[in-house]
Amino acid sequence: MKRVVIIGGGIAGLAAAYALKENEGAKDLEVTLFERRPRLGGNIRTERVNGFIIEGGPDCFLSEKPWAMGLCKRLGLGERLLPTNDAHRKTYVLSGGRLRNLPEGVILMIPTKILPLLFSPLISVPGKMRMFLEPFIPRKKDKADETLGDFVRRRLGPEVLDKIAEPLIAGVHAGDPETMSIRSAFPKFVELEENYGSLILGMIKRMKASSMKSGGAGGNRGKDGEKRPTMFMTLKGGLKELVDELERRLSGVNENTRIRTGVEVAGITRSVGLYKVRLASGDLINADSVIIAAPAYVAASLLTGLDPGLSQKLLEIPYTSTATVSVAFKKTDVRHPMDGFGFVVPRSEKRRIMASTWSSVKFKHRAPDDAVLIRCFLGGAKNPEVLSLSEDELVEIVMAELKDIMGIDATPVLKKAYKWPQSMPQYTVGHEQRVGLIEQRILEAHPGLFLVGSAYRGIGISDNIRNAEDAARQALEFIGNQKNTVAPLP
Repeated sequence: MKRVVIIGGGIAGLAAAYALKENEGAKDLEVTLFERRPRLGGNIRTERVNGFIIEGGPDCFLSEKPWAMGLCKRLGLGERLLPTNDAHRKTYVLSGGRLRNLPEGVILMIPTKILPLLFSPLISVPGKMRMFLEPFIPRKKDKADETLGDFVRRRLGPEVLDKIAEPLIAGVHAGDPETMSIRSAFPKFVELEENYGSLILGMIKRMKASSMKSGGAGGNRGKDGEKRPTMFMTLKGGLKELVDELERRLSGVNENTRIRTGVEVAGITRSVGLYKVRLASGDLINADSVIIAAPAYVAASLLTGLDPGLSQKLLEIPYTSTATVSVAFKKTDVRHPMDGFGFVVPRSEKRRIMASTWSSVKFKHRAPDDAVLIRCFLGGAKNPEVLSLSEDELVEIVMAELKDIMGIDATPVLKKAYKWPQSMPQYTVGHEQRVGLIEQRILEAHPGLFLVGSAYRGIGISDNIRNAEDAARQALEFIGNQKNTVAPLP
């Protein structure tokens, strides 16, 4: 019997395991997943407390990348999919100490409507004039990588970088625009420039094409009558529903599938065509193929004995730490209308939070009817000190910021803080080349070994699922060409 060992029980590891067992040709395949923590899910952590649904990590996934929704539907969770509450689809930007609307039609950082931007107080008149010159800016002549900061300044001007691009992107990547690779982190922007010569014109054309394909902009349903998803989607009971269902399905497959939590892998070597997975307990597990679904620095430590050069290259992918703090209040204690999804905070505002999501507005079922739930983000590339603070100190920071920004001066009915050390990989300039070298080294020297996760080609849940499913298919192809078998697990 052939065996695949998966190291890491986050969404990537779970998706890889499920993809292996979904395959009809893998009925006799033995799959073992090791997770060093006592729980599965990785950065996905949902808690349900007194009628509140709190997300400690990510709270949604992008619908335009279909792999997360596709997996949910295959798992029978289609009816549990939850769109955003688009009656309040609005984002604020803190500017000059005040919350100002992000103009309607601005998608990430690209304006697609003129009038809302013209009348917005967020951008100065010179800044608006510079934005509207974007279609006339020549496209980049070479394909050399550049930072996000350089890209935005070149195409849209410095004010857009400061007030829109940097805060919106920091809330997603927790990164520094002056080091972040535009080609790796936001390839869509590069494609717009290369294909259309303009971000604005390219985005407008794509939106029109998408509208025609889905049956027009009017209404909420496509041509097939199915309700169209919103840009961000989640599950009614939180993202842990996806983790729980994957665990249930995998645990119920057969005796050839094992999930072992609380078990740490110490290293990987290879001998006579088999990988030797050494556990911290000293046990040695043979495997035909290994999928490492862990952070790049963890993969580096595991592969030191197998390939020191590969290990060193993995350590070149930097990480940053973040924290989230969720607080809840009685509705009667909050004077702010909370008529949007939340707000982002430019670095120039010199605040200690990066962004805030009004969770109970963005999604239904997140708080009791008489309460509101707010989540704030801290840390990132510019504020690494979050790890040195206690959870109580993080809550104090958030309470002070919400009082100053939103006028909330009340005792919360709930407060939860989560620290995520070294949790966000940073796609710095040259990332694409680094990952290409890593993949080439594995392909040439370590057949049957696969790396998946947010460190390589996409940080979102959908990207993780896509990469994990690809790795599972490649592992099956590799095993199909092998003749050796491994001994049963001890």
